[in-house]
Amino acid sequence: MSDRRATLAAVAREAGVSVPTVSKVVNGRTDVAPETRARIGVLLAQHGYIARGPGGAQSTVRTVDLVFDAMQTPNNLEIVRGVIEAATVEDVDVVVGFVPDDPLGAAWARRTAHAQREGMIVVTSSITPQQWRHFVEQDIPVVTIDPVNIPHPELPSVGATNFNGGMEATAHLVALGHRRIGFIEGPPEAMVSIARLHGYHAALSQGGLTVDPELMRAGEFTFDAGFTAAAELLSLPGRPTALFASNDAQALGAIEAARTLGLRVPEELSVVGFDDMLAAQWSAPPLTTVRQPFAEMGHIAMRRLLRLIAGEQLSSPRIELATQLVIRKSTAAL
Repeated sequence: MSDRRATLAAVAREAGVSVPTVSKVVNGRTDVAPETRARIGVLLAQHGYIARGPGGAQSTVRTVDLVFDAMQTPNNLEIVRGVIEAATVEDVDVVVGFVPDDPLGAAWARRTAHAQREGMIVVTSSITPQQWRHFVEQDIPVVTIDPVNIPHPELPSVGATNFNGGMEATAHLVALGHRRIGFIEGPPEAMVSIARLHGYHAALSQGGLTVDPELMRAGEFTFDAGFTAAAELLSLPGRPTALFASNDAQALGAIEAARTLGLRVPEELSVVGFDDMLAAQWSAPPLTTVRQPFAEMGHIAMRRLLRLIAGEQLSSPRIELATQLVIRKSTAAL
């Protein structure tokens, strides 16, 4: 831990307040009670918190990293919005970047510590136990959002109820009378893909239907992958009458594939997506999909990270937010 962060954390513990409160006092914020401000001021002096910036002003900008595997969908912008809104309340700056190519993680952790980042949020990426250990050694708290792999049991993560969302999407199609329901899975190694697949299986089982591997394809979370998978499924002799795609980009690709093959949505093919990105409302027809609360996920991840930075314990390493089926015009009764 940097000297500055160590001092702020020590003062916060002794004063019985959070690190953000100590930071407010250092930054001259007025929204701290006078007696608390005085107590913190005495402790800062006792800990030798010496000004070292231009003109004697202490450099106290608090910064965290927000890193993505890629910025391919508008969902990422919603996560950024949620993180920044929560950080702004606590006078914390957010630096957005990409996960570096560092399988071991040692250089990544050292670089983050050298930049005096107080913590890091990792989105839709894989972080190995070895990488996480290097961040622990550098005393840099980490929170993940929708990790690709199953994270270390002690690594905090925030996600959504992907299993329930997959089950609700499929059950909606079953309730409409569909019996041949195709599924376009995301990358098979991703946790969210596996959870949505299991939800699909569960809903079919509850509806008295058997899983038909012939009606399943897998691909990246992209429009092109959805188009390719749907084109294959819709060209089968006993084609599906409905498709559940693992994200909205795939679903929009599936709708385009149906148009290319001369099938009308939803009259001849029902399509359900997952995420509820803005484009889902603007597609033709508007897309039935499972909504994920991306901004709220960002909010919660930031608040959890700030608690870890302040030295607090989390009651549970994993938080899952509820998804919601949004019915629009891309689905209809068989």
